Amino acid sequence: MDTTLEVLTKRRSQREAHRQWPDDVKARIVSESLRPGVTVNEVAERYGLKANHLSSWRTLARQGKLVLPSPDDPVEFAAMVVETPARIDTSEPPATKSISRAEIVVGQVTIRLEEGASAARIAAIARALAVAI
Repeated sequence: MDTTLEVLTKRRSQREAHRQWPDDVKARIVSESLRPGVTVNEVAERYGLKANHLSSWRTLARQGKLVLPSPDDPVEFAAMVVETPARIDTSEPPATKSISRAEIVVGQVTIRLEEGASAARIAAIARALAVAI
């Protein structure tokens, strides 16, 4: 089990010294604040931070200046159904061209992808959804 020792000293003016947070601790706190259903205020209070301080760390993370740890559950799956129209008579081509488009459904949100979307594009959109939700 990891242990952390934090030492705070008093300055000559008797004010508390500023805490120095290691980047890995900042990243872990920011990562916690990005979880669904969690607010910045809750996380900041839990660690004795001001919410605006945590928000500035989140900005650093968005700018790529603070590297976040990989999530505990990095892989998420979404159900995807691809329907092909049933053809009764296979000797004749269908009268109209059937368009097969992938859809990603999350709750009440449906995202319809362009025809022929690559697996990489679908995966990128699914990852973006997982972060946004």
